[in-house]
Amino acid sequence: MRKIPNFVLLRAFEAAARLESFTLAAHELHLTPSAISHQIRELEENFGTSLFRRSHRRVEPTPEGHRLLQSLTRIMDALEACCAEVSLAPSGQVLSVYCAPSLAVKWLGPRLPGFMTDNPDITIRLSSGAEPMDLTQARELDIAISYGVALQRPGIEITPLGCETIVPMCAPSLKGRRRNWRQLMTELPLIDSSLSQVSWHDWFSLNGLNLPQRNRPSFDRGALSVSAAVDGMGVILETTRFAERELARGELVEAGRNEFERILRETHFFSQRINERRSEKIVRFKDWLFEELRASDGG
Repeated sequence: MRKIPNFVLLRAFEAAARLESFTLAAHELHLTPSAISHQIRELEENFGTSLFRRSHRRVEPTPEGHRLLQSLTRIMDALEACCAEVSLAPSGQVLSVYCAPSLAVKWLGPRLPGFMTDNPDITIRLSSGAEPMDLTQARELDIAISYGVALQRPGIEITPLGCETIVPMCAPSLKGRRRNWRQLMTELPLIDSSLSQVSWHDWFSLNGLNLPQRNRPSFDRGALSVSAAVDGMGVILETTRFAERELARGELVEAGRNEFERILRETHFFSQRINERRSEKIVRFKDWLFEELRASDGG
């Protein structure tokens, strides 16, 4: 048998720690506050340590309690997702996808309706975050698409999403009929993407220009940088994947398209568990994803 405390006790602890109240936990679980208190005491005796700091009006998890709550939250989320999947139609499947925020908003999200139309038996659950996800710990997730780096773990297979083209872009109004691009790039306001894998210093050095020494506004998401550039705030240095629609609609133009060297980098990575590589829902999504990438990158 697994050495795990009674689930009833863990459930009582999770509710009390999340709500920081025995009374609210009792209401949620349809028990009395006294029953919750007794279950917590039993769990503390099991662990041999205090899990809560108790005061007259509220309870607060101890450091040990906080660690237990964080782990239990992930487990409860996974259980909830598992039960939801079982409750679907017999042929239904849930695919839990974790994706870097800007790619999710600017590239993946607009394409998901096409996948859902072609795969009506697969329900997509999309979550987002800037940090790479460890699929050996986050068992509730099926796949992860990370930015910058993917966590190397035993049993995890990582596939780059191909080279991305990183170029300066701005609203067409900033160019107008004025001087050439080489001159303009030393004069126009520059916008930093603080999490970007490529800096303005890299681009200016590659193109034989001196980087202007002046303050630059900064955004921590590529999607925010794209939006600021559309509004005419300045020039961004970003992957064209984040600005596909803006470039197609003419809201952004590539600065000096035929004059400057472009930067190519692998910046997004697809991660999955090796023992799930034959999972039908993952295979179908991965095949679709890379077909979309080939199409958007011109084959």
